[in-house]
Order: sequence, then structure tokens, then C-alpha cells
Amino acid sequence: MEDEKINLLIIDDEERFLHTTQKLLEKRGVHTLTAISGTAGFEILESQPVDVVILDVKMPGMSGMGVLKKIKKEFPDIEVIMLTGHATVKSAVGGVKQGVFDYLMKPCDIDELLRKIEAAHAKKKGGGGK
Repeated sequence: MEDEKINLLIIDDEERFLHTTQKLLEKRGVHTLTAISGTAGFEILESQPVDVVILDVKMPGMSGMGVLKKIKKEFPDIEVIMLTGHATVKSAVGGVKQGVFDYLMKPCDIDELLRKIEAAHAKKKGGGGK
């Protein structure tokens, strides 16, 4: 399984975060796509294979929770990790009810993020959970 590349999509409205995280994950062997909005993210999901989505909770337009609901409805096999700088118990509970794999606070350690991505990918492929 180590040689199987993970197809990751990061949906976040912070461009600097997108580009930095993409570079760091690509160096670690994760095929990383980025989208600046939920709408742009769905264009990618409809056209390319994606295993795991990193999703920001707070975004203009369609909120992270709105994007999450749509992903789980249209792409139920994709695992979603929510990223937030504004973690609240309410949003965490709401996310778990919607099928979120895990939550991480921004800024997060790249190695911790990679571990979560690998665990979510393993779960998607039938290899267990967190």
C-alpha cells in the first residue's frame, strides 16, 4: 500500500496555505490538488479521482459544512478531514454527524496532517480507521 499514491484535494480560501501545504505534501509523495472554493472543489471532484479531501470549515460562499454535506451526498466514499482555525464543539459535533473522518486545528503540523491523510486513505481503501 505504501507505493499507492494518495489523491488529495485541499479546499481552502487561503491561497498561501493552499500553495505551501501542496508543496510540502507533494514532497512527501501525496498527489495534491487544490481549490479556492467549494464550487472549484466540486469541479475537480467531478473530473478527477480523489481519495481524501482536506476542507476548511470557514469559507466565503458555500461554507465548509455545506461542502461536506454535498461531498458526502455525491461522493460518499471520499474521506474528509476538516481544518479549522475556529474549532467549536458545535461544528465538530455537526461534522462528525455528517461523516467527517477527523478535525485538525490550523495551523497544523505537516507530519500530523500527513498521518491523518494516510489514515483516512487506509479507511477509504478498507484498511481501518484513525
